Amino acid sequence: MANTEPFDTLTDHYDQWFEEHSRVYEEELKAIKAVMPSFEKGIEIGVGTGRFAAPLGIKTGVEPSAKMAAIARKRGITILEGIAEDLPIDDQSYDFVLMVTTICFVDSAEKALREIYRILKPGGSVIIGFVDKKTPLGRFYLEHQVESRFYKTARFFSSEEVIELLQKSGFSDCVAVQTLFGNTLKEMKGGIEQGHGTGAFVTIRCKKDA
Repeated sequence: MANTEPFDTLTDHYDQWFEEHSRVYEEELKAIKAVMPSFEKGIEIGVGTGRFAAPLGIKTGVEPSAKMAAIARKRGITILEGIAEDLPIDDQSYDFVLMVTTICFVDSAEKALREIYRILKPGGSVIIGFVDKKTPLGRFYLEHQVESRFYKTARFFSSEEVIELLQKSGFSDCVAVQTLFGNTLKEMKGGIEQGHGTGAFVTIRCKKDA
């Protein structure tokens, strides 16, 4: 995610979104927790302002935006400056990696996932959280992409595409859950369901073979 301009200039607006859409945010956290493994050493790639890492007990994050990182530090997150495609981390350093609403902003999802595979210990897990482009909310974001301050340069994925990318990167034993059912953010209904295809927000957990 080399282009951090919107996240540097709209940092407060980004962080405030979680307050204004607290119900949606809580459902996203629940979807992550539904597939989250126990771990000893975890890291979030694209940690942003720490809105996910902090409540999930993840103490370290990678973040290229200095202003986002500053807020994450206030939430107790240790920040490593860098990008997902070239992580400043040694091989097999973590047993859990989280990436939430970040895969659509990286320059190369393929490189980012290969880097995640590299830094994971054998038997470790990755969770990718994202908005599925095939759902009503995903299609809405695509249709209004050029109008969005954040999503203007984003590349949206379907669940099938993310799973395929993960498998090509070497991951296996993938499971998915979904939440946020409805056409717009205001209409969203919560609840966790297995699989993908109808819920706007999907979390996919895969493992690196031991």
